[in-house]
Amino acid sequence: MFILNRIYCRTFQAAFKVAIPFLPYRNPKIVPSLNDVPNVLKRKNIDSVIIITDAGIHNLGLTKPLEEKLAAEGIKCCVYDRTVPNPTIWNVEEARQMYLENNCRALIAFGGGSSMDCAKATGARIVKPKQKVSRMKGLLRVWKKLPTLIAVPTTAGTGSETTLAAVITDSEKHHKYPINDFCLIPHYAVLDYRVTLGLPKNITATTGMDALTHAVEAYIGRSTTRETRAMAEEAVAMIHQHLKNAYDDGSNAEARNAMLRAAYCAGVAFTKSYVGYVHAVAHSLGGQYGTPHGLANAVLLPIVLRMYGSSCQHKLAMLARRSGTVSWGLDDAETAKRFIEWIEQMNASMGIPTRLSGIKDEDISLMARHANQEANPLYPVPLLMSRRELEKIYYAVQEK
Repeated sequence: MFILNRIYCRTFQAAFKVAIPFLPYRNPKIVPSLNDVPNVLKRKNIDSVIIITDAGIHNLGLTKPLEEKLAAEGIKCCVYDRTVPNPTIWNVEEARQMYLENNCRALIAFGGGSSMDCAKATGARIVKPKQKVSRMKGLLRVWKKLPTLIAVPTTAGTGSETTLAAVITDSEKHHKYPINDFCLIPHYAVLDYRVTLGLPKNITATTGMDALTHAVEAYIGRSTTRETRAMAEEAVAMIHQHLKNAYDDGSNAEARNAMLRAAYCAGVAFTKSYVGYVHAVAHSLGGQYGTPHGLANAVLLPIVLRMYGSSCQHKLAMLARRSGTVSWGLDDAETAKRFIEWIEQMNASMGIPTRLSGIKDEDISLMARHANQEANPLYPVPLLMSRRELEKIYYAVQEK
């Protein structure tokens, strides 16, 4: 990366870090049970809502108890269930149309990160009817209060119930990009472990590793605060203790509850301290090939951490020690090495591959350009990389 570009990136990141205490971050209010949602709406005099979810969740009947509780309290409800794994502009526009046609006054995002991303972008389009989704790309392009937004995570990993980000795919251009604005942070997060019971093993695994990626990237970056470090350490400790248990036994209430808390903590951490090149590359893979985000993060994380090398060694070692993942007494280099090996062992124990199939050589330059545009200068990564350097990540993760 050219020296002037490095200076620009680090100056931008330093200014953003200084501004963190003055920015309108907020944590969503935690609602402990799905049964409490009607009371939240009634206190705000809301009598009509839209549930934004996907067909799989809706067909399994997971939203039915909530729909019945809303109906019993006299709250009208419509359901948009066509959200795809990497939600598109088309999803957002269709959900917005349903919201308007049914005179809704609140949005309930019910599902994983895709449903929440779709709901956030839908809310943005509702309050900015003349602004296209593509014009909201980047940082602080919405800046207007959304209708009441309630997030009900059915997976423990994305942390979208806490974040200011919505990631949307332009399916025509095969480009996936984030919309970042404080107004996108949900007003309420329903952390009810019962909706995650019986989650399929592969989803449990990849969303759990997604949460780990959030915590790790937030911790090793250059914009941490006391709060975000503590949240990241708590998240990694809980993932270390409970993710494999949740994977092995989907009905383990303690493990499911702990993983929801871990995802929430990791979400709070990266909302303020941001992520890094793992996420930027994962987003480009999702946009180009529809690669599931959690899977991409899980495979990429150990590869990118090794590429960071000594630039993240000390922080990675401290995270490993304080989370109980690696015992104290080893030097930073050995502790960081063992932490990365633990990540690889976790992936292997849950059937997550070491490489990603389908990556074409001719697509790598374009994806690296998209990743570079997303990450630089916004993400306070421990080691800055240029577009050409980012290309090496795709070749490293490419199935041979």
